Amino acid sequence: MLIWRRYLMTRSMSTSSSATTIEGLRWWERVGPAPKDPILAVSEAFLADSSPLKINLGVGAYRDDEGKPVILQCVRAAEAKISGTQLLESLSSAASTKLVEDSVQLVYGKDSDIVKERRFTGLQALSGTATTTFGEPAQVPVRTFHYYHPDSKGLHFAAFMDDIKTAPEHSFFLLHPCAHNPTGVDPTEEQWREISHQFKVKNHFPFFDTAYQGLASGDLDRDAKAIRIFHEDGHLIGCAQSFAKIMGLHGHRVGCLSILSVDEKQAIAIRSQLQQIARAMYGSPPVHGSLLVSTILGDPELKALWEEEVKVMADRIIRMRAALRRSLEKLGSCLNWEHITNQVGMFCFSGLSPEQVDQLVREFHIYMTCDGRIRFFHLKLAFELNVFHFLLF
Repeated sequence: MLIWRRYLMTRSMSTSSSATTIEGLRWWERVGPAPKDPILAVSEAFLADSSPLKINLGVGAYRDDEGKPVILQCVRAAEAKISGTQLLESLSSAASTKLVEDSVQLVYGKDSDIVKERRFTGLQALSGTATTTFGEPAQVPVRTFHYYHPDSKGLHFAAFMDDIKTAPEHSFFLLHPCAHNPTGVDPTEEQWREISHQFKVKNHFPFFDTAYQGLASGDLDRDAKAIRIFHEDGHLIGCAQSFAKIMGLHGHRVGCLSILSVDEKQAIAIRSQLQQIARAMYGSPPVHGSLLVSTILGDPELKALWEEEVKVMADRIIRMRAALRRSLEKLGSCLNWEHITNQVGMFCFSGLSPEQVDQLVREFHIYMTCDGRIRFFHLKLAFELNVFHFLLF
């Protein structure tokens, strides 16, 4: 009330409309432009380029050989099944619970004890980005840990383990279970077991950002192995799942946040806290995309079709990695390109320098992030244009 009265007094003391306008301008005079997101900046620069031969290797979405989005057959079938469904209301509690159950089973396995014993809680979230931000209201100090080794272009396992060992007890670690973004570098199964063991020693909390299950190996169960190792070792795990990449539902922003608990009573308490945070962030999530996911995961035939299509996408990515490495070696490069096929998933840390990335933009209209991360969809065209010759030596 006091603030409002002062505002009225200020207004009444204004002697002219110009003075009022000047006073009003001061609300935003110290607001400057925010730094550009590195991924969005690449897309903006690409769209502004008028070249008909431009290529965007930075966008994190699956595309066909012509660079067009791929609509999976399982999604088309699910779309037909939910046609005519009332989509103007919020998702019912039962439907939301079913989505969480199906998502949890996808990660931990359909026969996992946590589903039978109700030792989990979760809710639908806005794809992966919003799901991983649920911890922000806690105002936890953030630090980065070692992971990628720029010389080997692989995992810096020793440094990674040192950071796990020296981190304060009960630290919260954000991990990728497969197809690590942006590096494409994953620990081996043996390394995951060592990581899990050290987490137990230090009482750390593992939170998995799971956006590419199936796109690393083509096998949904194999790509969930890291999470299942942690589960077997008795960890209480947090998991953020996104269906944007693995079902081609980028525009629907469908995700799931799940957390393991000791028992059902604890799960109910955790869910109440998650619901309160979600209420302030976005209220209730979109309906249409969640119905598509639930329909696919809940229908054995559609789920089997989806698993086949995921494998097709993963196999194509693997073939393109092999083709890129083979082409570079065939062109006579004296550099070692093994990291291209050692890395997995949609993305590859190419090893290109920021200067080389700039040269690709200037001379060949090929766009990627300044760290040299690329995705595997337009590389055939890039080689037809002979744009990588200057990188070979």
